[in-house]
Parts: sequence; C-alpha cells; structure tokens
Amino acid sequence: MTKLTETQTIILSAGAQRPENIALPLPKGLHGAAAKMAVTKMMERGWLQEVDANLRRNEPLWRETGDGHGTTLVVTDAGLLAIGIEPVVVKTLVAIREHAAKATPPKPPTLRPGTKQAMLIEMLQTDKGATIAEIVAATDWMSHTARGVISGVLKKKLGLAITATKVDGRGSVYRIG
Repeated sequence: MTKLTETQTIILSAGAQRPENIALPLPKGLHGAAAKMAVTKMMERGWLQEVDANLRRNEPLWRETGDGHGTTLVVTDAGLLAIGIEPVVVKTLVAIREHAAKATPPKPPTLRPGTKQAMLIEMLQTDKGATIAEIVAATDWMSHTARGVISGVLKKKLGLAITATKVDGRGSVYRIG
C-alpha cells in the first residue's frame, strides 16, 4: 500500500464516500496554494482526475474554465486502491444506493380542496369536459396559464391522462381519462 499523507488520506476517503467519487469540497483549512499543491501531486500520481463539472447537478467546482463551465475533482480507481478500497466495492455500493432510492415510490401529491387546481380537475372529470374559454372564465387565469397548468401540472406533475377532442360549436374540449 502506498504511503499517503494525512491530507491525501482525508481527501481520498471523503471522495470515496460521495456520489460519483467527487473529491470536493476539500478539508477545512486546505485552500489556496496548499490546496493546489496537494491536488497537483495527487493528480500526478493518478489518484485524482479533473473532469467537467455538471453544473445542473450543482457539482462543486475546482476551477472555472470560462463561459460558465468548470471542472471538478474525482477520485480515480488508483486513488481508491491507494486507500485500500476496491473500486468494484464502491461501484456496487453506489448501485445499491441508487436502487434503494428508486425502490421507494414517490409520495403522490395531495390535492387541496377549494383551490383553482382542484376546481379545474373537477371541471375536467365531468362528462362534458371543459374548454380553455370555460377554464379561463372559472379561474380568472389567462389562456396560456390554463394550457400550462393542463400540460405541466396535470399531465406531467400529477400524471393525469388528459384528452382533447374537437367538438362542433365548442372547440377543443379537455377531459380527464
């Protein structure tokens, strides 16, 4: 096993416990030139690797590369081996955590009675259904808001099956189910 400094051991051990083996944030008190020197030595030995940061997932930045992009530090398989951890074990634990997170079904959203959303759902559950004009009159929403609630909230968020059919004299009529 390779001889590691205390700082190197802390960085690699913490990174091994994080999703995607991200080595950031570095330990408290390690910043500036000392942080750069420690990271550079670890990269030279192949224990850390600099990769593009996924800013959508708010991954911590090691350095900015410009144009709103940046890099983060990831513990490599060699880094895991340096602290005595088999990379396969880490990957298996990550897979188990992800499976456990997916196994618990999300709690269905609760509908509060008396809200405009509840009123809209009641209108769409009737045999008659509702047009955008009727929804606008009942809720005081703008027409684009009514369409947005139907597609964004009812369809995507709540997972309701909304159908639209053309009816002579009424236009597009929306119904649930």
